[in-house]
Amino acid sequence: MTQLANDRGSVTAFVTALTAALLVVTGLVLDGGLALAATVRANGQAEAAARAGAQKLDLAGFRATGTLHLVPADAVAAARTYLATEGLTGTATATSGGVTVVVTATHPTQLLGLVGISSLHVHGEATAQPRQG
Repeated sequence: MTQLANDRGSVTAFVTALTAALLVVTGLVLDGGLALAATVRANGQAEAAARAGAQKLDLAGFRATGTLHLVPADAVAAARTYLATEGLTGTATATSGGVTVVVTATHPTQLLGLVGISSLHVHGEATAQPRQG
């Protein structure tokens, strides 16, 4: 079998490129899955904070009219207290009809750091309304 002089090392270059591509795809799968899990966790944390805020009812208004409304300032304070207690970063807004909480987090990557992506930003959002029951 004759070997051509200009073919030397072509397999090495191919294997190197293929290995790099496989590492990137593996990084996308692994870090993408971990980022998805972090997003689900952030959504759960936002839901819990929103529920904490939705417990701040205007009891005097409820006794007078029978209608459930929140005290917005108290609802925001309760949601922010929950976030601070859990060591989370986020925002809370409220109206008399509900509380909305957005949790933000930075998730470090495992393999994508090899290509310069050291972290992924995730957020979760939830709204809770007062319910009678």
